[in-house]
Amino acid sequence: MSKTEKAKSNLPKIILGVVLLVAAIYGFNKYRYVSTHEDTDNAQIETYFVPVLSRASGYVKSVHINDFEEVKKGDTLLVIDDTEAQLALEEMKADVEQAKIEIENAKANLSNLEKGLIAQKSQVTAAQVGASKFERDFTTYSTLEKNKAITHQQLLEIKDQKDLADVKLTGAKAEYASTESKKAILTSLLRKAENALKLKEIKVKQQELKLSYFVVLAPENGKIGKKSVEPGQFIQVSQPLMTIVDDSQYWVVANFKETQVGKLQVGQSAEIVLDAYPNDKIEGTIVSISESTGAKASLLPPDNASGNFVKVAQRVPVKIAIKDLAKVKSMLRAGLSLEVSIPVK
Repeated sequence: MSKTEKAKSNLPKIILGVVLLVAAIYGFNKYRYVSTHEDTDNAQIETYFVPVLSRASGYVKSVHINDFEEVKKGDTLLVIDDTEAQLALEEMKADVEQAKIEIENAKANLSNLEKGLIAQKSQVTAAQVGASKFERDFTTYSTLEKNKAITHQQLLEIKDQKDLADVKLTGAKAEYASTESKKAILTSLLRKAENALKLKEIKVKQQELKLSYFVVLAPENGKIGKKSVEPGQFIQVSQPLMTIVDDSQYWVVANFKETQVGKLQVGQSAEIVLDAYPNDKIEGTIVSISESTGAKASLLPPDNASGNFVKVAQRVPVKIAIKDLAKVKSMLRAGLSLEVSIPVK
């Protein structure tokens, strides 16, 4: 057999040997990688979603944004027709002005009454002086009458004057007391009117605050997500209008099997590869590990008390912070799928 024929006969063996060698090297590297890394493809990019809810009801007058548009905090998103609310505000302001007029009238009446009280007090004082004088005169005349210095008729005349002075004093005091009672009533009514004015002014401020709700502003920076409102649409209070995706913060939530979690620790580095960008690797760091499995924290956690229990490997959420977020933020979108690899040795 010639050398050429021998070489041809050995070629399959050589190829097989090379293939086996490559397979062995690949298998060894794969084994070494698997034994020193924990991987999962059950992972997503996460961020904050800010819901925009209506705080007023009415017809949408105009919408100032489009789907997926970038907005800044305080930007006008939409305007609701506020015609009825404006009319209600004008009515409330008119009530406030009317209440102020009523208070001024009450103050004027109270002022006039207080002036009358001063005059009545002077009358009471004068009546007291007169009554005291006739009381002294009656005492003096009584002594004189006993000594026969005056007649009994003269004593009776002084007594009549004394009784008349007492009646005048009693009347003056009663009139003064009645006016004081009226003053107390007017003072109470004035306070009531002032409190009513405060309540009406508060209602005006409340209505002005409600009017501000007819212009819906962006609560945070970000990008518009799902928009579900159009001009002419009638919306209710607390109705969801749209969501704003916070594009300033992103992180990864990777769901590792319970058999993998024992090797994971906070602070370990992570390698992230997005399905959308398979050739780009992103670095991250484990910042927290959930205290419960994803299934246990779900809305309807599984009940394993039944007799049909089948053991299934549970998943534990692990939060991973992205290093140098500003450099890779353009690649990130909330909900993107990815693979995570954690070196454990």
